Amino acid sequence: MKTIPLSDAQSLPFWRRPVTLLFLMAAAMPIAFSTWSALLNNFVIEVADFDGSDIGWLHTVREIPGFFAVGVIVLLMLFREQVLGLVALVMLGVATALTAQFPSIGGILSITMLSSIGFHYYETVNQSLQLQWIDKARAPQTLGWIIAAGSGATFLAYVLIVLTWEAFDLSYSIVYWLSGGITALIGLFCLFAYPQFEAPNPQRKQFVLRKRYWLYYALQFMSGARRQIFVVFAGFMMVEKFGFAVHEVTSLFLITLMANMVSAPLVGKAVAVFGERRALVFEYVGLAVIFFLYGGLYFFGWGVVLASALYIFNHIFFSLALALKTYFQKIADPSDIAPTAAVAFTINHIAAVFLPAGLGYLWLTSPQLVFLAAAGMAVVSLVLALMIPRHPVDGNETVFVRLRAPHPAE
Repeated sequence: MKTIPLSDAQSLPFWRRPVTLLFLMAAAMPIAFSTWSALLNNFVIEVADFDGSDIGWLHTVREIPGFFAVGVIVLLMLFREQVLGLVALVMLGVATALTAQFPSIGGILSITMLSSIGFHYYETVNQSLQLQWIDKARAPQTLGWIIAAGSGATFLAYVLIVLTWEAFDLSYSIVYWLSGGITALIGLFCLFAYPQFEAPNPQRKQFVLRKRYWLYYALQFMSGARRQIFVVFAGFMMVEKFGFAVHEVTSLFLITLMANMVSAPLVGKAVAVFGERRALVFEYVGLAVIFFLYGGLYFFGWGVVLASALYIFNHIFFSLALALKTYFQKIADPSDIAPTAAVAFTINHIAAVFLPAGLGYLWLTSPQLVFLAAAGMAVVSLVLALMIPRHPVDGNETVFVRLRAPHPAE
């Protein structure tokens, strides 16, 4: 397969350029993953009679490959990043297509593990390629548009589910086959239609853990812990507490995606204008309030309208997490991006391995405490975000640097 330096890629037709590939990959992944997520809670409750503990264990199993994302470093010794990412994307599609063929709890956990390997290894490599291929000056805006592209693909998938699920009496099997198959086919197309792009900074192919990245690692850890509570239990609550059917859950996801399509490019621009510290502080304050209100749904018996609104706003605030990517891009040694992406993905999933299962048991007795725990994590993240300098660069990674020596940026 032909290799082209990144600097020469602009001479290619627009559809074969690196950024176009990033957009296509961003659109392909959620066709499978978002469809799987939209149907999951109804599928496991109706087919396998899952309760809160079971769904917690499922998500713990799903996050194990994320914890071992550091294994990407080993695979990079054998495969190019671009190839590895696209093979993982195909794996995600194939595993999603097979999901409904294993309706027992053991089968669901097994196929979830396979799809999760594809998802997490794809995401690890994809984040690394984005930071290597996109210019720092344009990264926030471009990442915002890439998020919007993924939201657009998910939007189309959700529209089709809402319009056809009841009208054509679709089954879980048909929808999983179609969504997973489309993702796998797009991944195969990208694998053979695009040249291999050679970034200007060769990536280290060994384990990288640097003291000066400690704040980035801490923010990644808290992000993973906090996000898991939302991903596992917010959607499950809509089905268990409010009795949402498949088309109703998907309609909620659809509205959320419409909001993200509009807000993501604006979020990228806001990060570019106001900086990573302010963007992340705003995100964590918003998430703390939202999770406190989620707890109030159980304390005070607030209704489905508020629950739906909180779900939508939660996703909008999550899109500000792109500021964490650009913060690392600014402070990192360019050759550290790939190995650090793998290490950070593992750190992000440390809590994800044990939190869903542990909180699944807590959910059986006190769902409100699960959401209050997430609010507390958002507050901890807020404290950490305040340690980001106004102008982060290599050598000025935290506000504590200025305590050792004056820095012109501060």
